[in-house]
Amino acid sequence: MAQDVGGFDERRLIKLSVDTRFSPEDLLKLSGGVEIVSQEDKAVVLAFATEAALEEFERRLTMLAEGRQQTYRNILYALKGFDRWSEDDRRGWALRREGWPEQELFMLDVELWPVHAATERDRMWQAFERWLTEQQIQSLDSVKQSELLLYRVRTNRQQAELLLRNRDVRMVDLPPRWGLDIRALQLDIQDLPRIPAPVADSPGVAVLDSGIVQNHPLLAPAVGDAQSYVPGLGPEDEHGHGTLVAGIALYGDIAACAEARRFVPTLRLFSGRIFDARNEADSRFVENSIEEAVRYFHREYGCRVFNVSYGDSRKPYRGGRVRGLAVTLDALTRELGVLFVVPSGNFEGEENVPTDWRQEYPGYLLREEAALLDPATALNVITVGSIARWDATTRSQRYITDPAEQPIARRDCPSPFTRTGPTVGGAIKPDVAAYGGNWAVNLRVANQWIIKQGLGELSTSREFAAGRLLAEDCGTSFAAPEISHLAAQILREHPGADANLLRALLGTHARWPDPCIEFLDQKDDLLRMCGFGRVDDSTLTRSNDHEVTLIAQESIPDRSHHFFELPIPNSLWSPGRRAREISVALAHSPAVRTTRINYKATRIDFRLVSASDLREVERTFNAATSAEAYERISEISGAAVGTQRRSAGTLQADRWTFKMPSATRRRETLFLVVTRNDLSWGREITLNAEPYALAVVLRDRENTNAQLYAQVQTKLEARVRARVRV
Repeated sequence: MAQDVGGFDERRLIKLSVDTRFSPEDLLKLSGGVEIVSQEDKAVVLAFATEAALEEFERRLTMLAEGRQQTYRNILYALKGFDRWSEDDRRGWALRREGWPEQELFMLDVELWPVHAATERDRMWQAFERWLTEQQIQSLDSVKQSELLLYRVRTNRQQAELLLRNRDVRMVDLPPRWGLDIRALQLDIQDLPRIPAPVADSPGVAVLDSGIVQNHPLLAPAVGDAQSYVPGLGPEDEHGHGTLVAGIALYGDIAACAEARRFVPTLRLFSGRIFDARNEADSRFVENSIEEAVRYFHREYGCRVFNVSYGDSRKPYRGGRVRGLAVTLDALTRELGVLFVVPSGNFEGEENVPTDWRQEYPGYLLREEAALLDPATALNVITVGSIARWDATTRSQRYITDPAEQPIARRDCPSPFTRTGPTVGGAIKPDVAAYGGNWAVNLRVANQWIIKQGLGELSTSREFAAGRLLAEDCGTSFAAPEISHLAAQILREHPGADANLLRALLGTHARWPDPCIEFLDQKDDLLRMCGFGRVDDSTLTRSNDHEVTLIAQESIPDRSHHFFELPIPNSLWSPGRRAREISVALAHSPAVRTTRINYKATRIDFRLVSASDLREVERTFNAATSAEAYERISEISGAAVGTQRRSAGTLQADRWTFKMPSATRRRETLFLVVTRNDLSWGREITLNAEPYALAVVLRDRENTNAQLYAQVQTKLEARVRARVRV
């Protein structure tokens, strides 16, 4: 076993791989001279042990192997292996992902092991500081508490490698570095050119919230109408929440607009006030207020995108039936063809969940206490979870050598307050994720004291008359309007798109951020926190040579299949190792019934399959007359999500990546097969032909010579000519 360096005493740090049902304290029964340091996860225990204690371990294991050991056999059987806490174990998440900084000297955050005895703790930090001096590593600041010893140091690469071998070091990581530019909060309207009004026929986005401040200089040019649905109150925002939401719904990335000093609204903004000055709806059912507002804005202005940044903390989803506002939104979506965008809801902690925000993140988000809030459970809406954009608080940016304020989440990882799915029937929720803010803790004060300053999303402030044009806040409420903005932008390019196509396009352009994939190694955890991922808007509305989007809006009878041959150009399969992708999303808006466990009356899903020609695909699917036979039809391999996971929802998205397509793959044709197969109870409330939308994206981003757009267009035109000849 390799040796570490440093250490406040002569004991060795050992890493024990154990059975997940193992209690660390049982180790103390085996030998004296052992001190449990930490249980890093269910299967790893760290301990300080003397040489005599290690010899005793080995002696007992030898006796067990020879059949002579009787005492504590269960403990010995639970030990799976001995190792050391290695350099790689000590690398923090950000350091593993980004590697060492390129500068000659750089800062690191170094955390020591939590030693409970005060005298040993003092010996540890004194010994560590002497060691830093010996190695000429500059200590900039530190946090010293009973459960935490944290240092911020300045070091070079060689010294940093030594830190990874120090026995008393638990973790080495990069300090937070992504920070909201606080100068944006001082932005003055005089610093900006005149804000133009959007053109008259621009798509509208309606914000149903606490109202808006209609004369805010960034909002006023785009405001089409503002109404109140709260008895006795006008449409003005007395709380501020609605004005913050409205700014993001209108402009999208306000931080980018502020940095560029350019605000150009391309959408019309509508506001329906449904909450009072406390941002609550006590005097009237929120279902009635929202339905009245939706019907008004849809009838009078043709509005099709509605942002409802609301979550009922008294209605967390505990499995079983969908209820509350979710049912109303599902029904209105189907009747009017409008798109609702809602947040997953905010989790602010419950008794003992979590006991330590930073240490227990993100595991507590997967507990039932952090389940979705109504109406996030609705199937026919877009539900949005939150990911973090910033990880450096305002104070961290100002005092860069002070390690006290530490983020809970790192950039592009799930926000510490986002709620998680799934919803009814195991359907994936949230559908997508967007930036909604982050939290931090001050380790000198308490690990439960939440800090938000500098970590929120920037938007329009209700207090603009007092000189605050913009403000920041954290919450899934501010992730949802980013998606509402993108949905309305799609309507600028595709005015005929229905709600199904809007959802399909958003779904097929959603991708998990790389940090999420690396941080959440379980796919089910990814889906529960982030859905299908963050929407990449670079080609959301227009294709280019490297990325082409194909769309279809169709209707399908019950117990039927629709077959689509994908027009894939030969260049996508050209030789060479590179990533080529096919993304597919299907969306439909079924009738729902709360008296049924299944909830949705219609089942429509898709399979991506390969075959030599259309006849072969037709024979395969038409022969599958039973549900069991249909389930046995396999897709092409490599799906990122998989049929079973995605098919429970009404927005189903998946992605296939091909690095080195085989000769067989290059010869075969790919077909997308859409199938409808209703439950018997739903036939009385469904249409003969149920509408759905498909979006397919072909990507060849690593091919510098890609000409996908022209090549796909040529293949489609050739098909049209062939049909004409027939």
